[in-house]
Amino acid sequence: MNPTNPINTMSTGDVTSVTDPTGTAASTVTPTATTATGTWMDSTRSAIWITRPGQPAPITGTRHCAAPYTSLLIAALLTLVASSNLIDVYGSVLSWATAAIPATIIGSLVALAGLFPVLRLWWQMLFMAFAQLVVGPALILNDTTIAHIIPTVRTIRQGWMSMLGSFKYLLALDPPVGTADGSLLAVWTICLWSALLTGIFAVTKDGRYIIIAVIPILANTAVCALLGSPTGFHRIAAGTVTAITLVAWISSRWNLLELSRWLSSIVIVLISASLAVGGCAVVGQHRTILRDHYEPPLSPYQYTSPLSGMRSYVKNHKDDVLLTVTDLPAGSTVRLAVMDRFDGNVWNLSDSAMASDSSNYRRVGTSIRNTAEGKRFTAKFTVDKGLTDYWLPIAGAASSVQFANTSDADSFYYNTDTMSSIYSARTYAGLSYTETGIIPRMPTDEEIAKAAISLISQPKAEDVPDSVDKLANATAGGQASGGEAAQSIAKQLKESGWFSHGLDGDYPSSAGHGNYRIDRLLAGSAMVGDSEQYASAMALMARSLGMPSRVVLGFLPKNDEGDISESRTEKHGSSTVTQFTGNDVTAWVEIKLDGYDWVPFYPTPKETKIPDDNQNLTPPNPQTLVRQPAVPLTNPLRDDNQATGASSIGGSMADEAPDNTSWARFRTIARAVALYGSPIWVLLAVCALLLTIKAIALLWARKHGSPSQRVAAGWQTVTATAMQSGLSVHGTRNEQAQAIAKEMGLAPDVLITLGKEADYVSFSGNTIDQHQVDRYWNDVIEERATMLKSLPALRRWRAKLSLRGMFHKTCCTGMTWKRPEEAGNHQSDAPHEHSPSVSVRRPARRRIPPNPRPAQ
Repeated sequence: MNPTNPINTMSTGDVTSVTDPTGTAASTVTPTATTATGTWMDSTRSAIWITRPGQPAPITGTRHCAAPYTSLLIAALLTLVASSNLIDVYGSVLSWATAAIPATIIGSLVALAGLFPVLRLWWQMLFMAFAQLVVGPALILNDTTIAHIIPTVRTIRQGWMSMLGSFKYLLALDPPVGTADGSLLAVWTICLWSALLTGIFAVTKDGRYIIIAVIPILANTAVCALLGSPTGFHRIAAGTVTAITLVAWISSRWNLLELSRWLSSIVIVLISASLAVGGCAVVGQHRTILRDHYEPPLSPYQYTSPLSGMRSYVKNHKDDVLLTVTDLPAGSTVRLAVMDRFDGNVWNLSDSAMASDSSNYRRVGTSIRNTAEGKRFTAKFTVDKGLTDYWLPIAGAASSVQFANTSDADSFYYNTDTMSSIYSARTYAGLSYTETGIIPRMPTDEEIAKAAISLISQPKAEDVPDSVDKLANATAGGQASGGEAAQSIAKQLKESGWFSHGLDGDYPSSAGHGNYRIDRLLAGSAMVGDSEQYASAMALMARSLGMPSRVVLGFLPKNDEGDISESRTEKHGSSTVTQFTGNDVTAWVEIKLDGYDWVPFYPTPKETKIPDDNQNLTPPNPQTLVRQPAVPLTNPLRDDNQATGASSIGGSMADEAPDNTSWARFRTIARAVALYGSPIWVLLAVCALLLTIKAIALLWARKHGSPSQRVAAGWQTVTATAMQSGLSVHGTRNEQAQAIAKEMGLAPDVLITLGKEADYVSFSGNTIDQHQVDRYWNDVIEERATMLKSLPALRRWRAKLSLRGMFHKTCCTGMTWKRPEEAGNHQSDAPHEHSPSVSVRRPARRRIPPNPRPAQ
């Protein structure tokens, strides 16, 4: 202490008493050296609290700084954010919030009741059972309650059945599912129990338990994502909010949240969020949705071809009203079925393995996703006697379908791609439903002529007669655009053909639309038929030119000539009524064009164009129609192999497709499987992994630990190499060195020297420098290479790949050898104070041949 200093100090631990000249005593806290009794992390943490006075104590055993109500509010917020994945499933925020918010509030209040000992456990279980089985059904199934308040037996029974059924409802229906059939009980159940489990750990006094509250939140997020949609509801924003809130919440409960450093904390959070969002944005995203793996029990492509039954409607119910529609826009068409697969005999729906456009019929809820543009409408459909089929009449693109009898909705399946529906229980007289939808805008003829075709994948048309390809190329092969080519085909068929249903009194016309019937239509003696044949012919001709096509069966409000007429819609007061008869059941063709989606074409001749024997009914000759060489369309989807000849009904006369391409493809696949699927790659990968592990272990042993530990690890590397070579290593280091040299046929000088140096470092207590350790390890690496080189090739590779002895647990010095006083007869091997230092000169390495073993 400086005697001239006017300030006298007396140190006691960390508190220093200071006396100034006036005699006033003060105490200051200064960091002093203390004996460390914990980990380095505890020491660092203590220093932080000392340099920043007033900071709270570590988190262990401490009470959280936030009030239980604040912590519970955060838990409720995270529950709602996690369940927001279901917003787009229900179709609107309001529908989702009707169940999610009340369930979260009730679950949080039940969790808060746990703070009061008298309400814990049994009362909480009673509250949850009441909320799940009574409150939820009364709120969601409100139409079953008395005065919309008091639940009935029906409410509780239906709520119990819908508790699990609502999850199946979300899986079976394409979103948005709406709020019918108690579907909101799914989000009610999720939010109720997630809020409870999260809230229980959120209000605990011990901040360490807050990490357990994260588990229900993550489970809630995962379940709602699996039940949600591929896009999710603002999933980037929801994930960012969840991550930031969790970090801040846990930091606060662990007393790690320093608001004085808010600026740097915000910068770190923003940078982390930017990196996370940016990294995810550049990587292909694919969300696993359980709905995509749910196979409904409906197989629509196994039904009989809808087009095959078209003529029966005309024959049996030509003038009978089959369908009455109220408030449908005048001139609108009504669909029954859409077919895109031709197997040579009939047009039908494609198998889902071929294409999902026509076979993807799924259950839908009260709301249907619809992105079409056009005229909106709401129309009421009533099925009359005579229309009993699996195909439900639908107009335009549906946004919702509400059945008068709610139980009828269980049989309703809808296809958003084809805008058609299936009624699995078969339609019946009196079936009534209301459709809200959009009638797509029809492009003008000029717009169609300029439009190009859209490139999509469709099932290949099988057993197509060559007359289709010839007439298609002669008619539209030289057109520059897909729309113009489609117009040419429709015009050619309409002008060259003649109309007949083939009924009693009509000109003879066979039913059917298979390859034999189409070949007779296009290359026979009379081009006569109805919409069944002409629609099939145009769709096949379009396919032969590479245009995506499909056949549609439905109702057209036709006049006497068979054209669409708005006069069929009658005005009844403030409403309009359109009645469709059996004669209105018609087939037409749709071609997919860029910018206009699927555009309808009507290739059937006017119904007043009736043939007789005095007229020339012969189809046009393709050779006389060719005006210029056929020019293929841009990016055609033409089938590589077309059936040739006049195909029979069963396609027996069609030429077999050459199999050279198939064999070449098979050889390519087999070669790839043999090369890349060979077990040798697995073997090489395992070998590379073992070599990498050994390299990392050697590097770690060389660079990690104190100098004495690293030297001991160097000798351990030598003995490990010997063990990997198949030797048994025992005794002191000197005995080990001599045994290794003898068994491997090496000069023992280097091994003995390395062992003595390791003994010296382990037992002398003297320190060595870094340079000496590096020299020792260089000698170890050289000797290890010499040992491996002395082995036969197969045994050498086995030693290189062996991990034996690489992770041998050592004592504080890194070795397990006995001290001299414990070694018995081997005390002479231990170093003493005059032992040579580590820098002793190494003898030159030399290889000596192993002594031949004496005969047994």
